[in-house]
Amino acid sequence: MSYVAPIFIGIAYVLLMCLVREPHRRRLNAVMVAGAGAAYLSGGGLGGWEFAFTALSTYVAYRGLDSWTFVGVGWLLHTAWDVVHHLKGNPIVPFAHGSSLGCAICDPVIAVWCLGGGRTPAELLRGARTTRMTESTEIGSGVR
Repeated sequence: MSYVAPIFIGIAYVLLMCLVREPHRRRLNAVMVAGAGAAYLSGGGLGGWEFAFTALSTYVAYRGLDSWTFVGVGWLLHTAWDVVHHLKGNPIVPFAHGSSLGCAICDPVIAVWCLGGGRTPAELLRGARTTRMTESTEIGSGVR
């Protein structure tokens, strides 16, 4: 269950974020990436590397204000940082030993959604429906 729950947490995060309208959704996610980048700053156990990662994460988050791709990259960077902390540093939640691993499982779920453009389920369905209609029109009209 410790591997499944983080996936559901990531899905819940995505669904809650879908309630926020664009462009605020992307900008809020960029702020979340910046916050995640600083999560280990007060006790991650990796010394100066914590500051270097926070600086990198801040830059990526800033670029994410205007780009879903950078927001997704930010979540993937945080995933890697979670893995490093799980193996060598301190956990993200001091009293929960496996919390960094859980975060490393959750974050890619969010990253995939962001790299896909941060679309709502309705937007995804509209896009799929439009693509199917376009393909059937092209097949019926003899366009190749």
